[in-house]
Amino acid sequence: MTRVKPGKTTRRRHKAVLKAAKGYRASRSRRFRAAKEAVTHSMAYATAHRRLKKRQMRSLSIIRINAAAHANGMNYSTLMHGLKQAGVDLDRKSLSELAVREPAAFAEVVSTAKAAAGA
Repeated sequence: MTRVKPGKTTRRRHKAVLKAAKGYRASRSRRFRAAKEAVTHSMAYATAHRRLKKRQMRSLSIIRINAAAHANGMNYSTLMHGLKQAGVDLDRKSLSELAVREPAAFAEVVSTAKAAAGA
């Protein structure tokens, strides 16, 4: 049986990993074994942190809505309950954008929720 040297395939794989490790410090950007480990970890972190980012953004939206609701004389839970009673289907992301960019429109949403919660 003839001997097969790993030339092309291995070189391409190594180059791909080293390209992905570009910008890493010290031997993590130069040596294949260290780079492969760093790239594998970074991919795992990237996957986990994409999910974490969604969680953190929802949390930030809730904090913004709560602050704006307090400025309009209402708390977050009462506001959300009132919106559900009124049949207003606005998600938290758009509500927080409304609270930050259009305070007058958010005040109207709060008054709608107050009317529905009081009724």
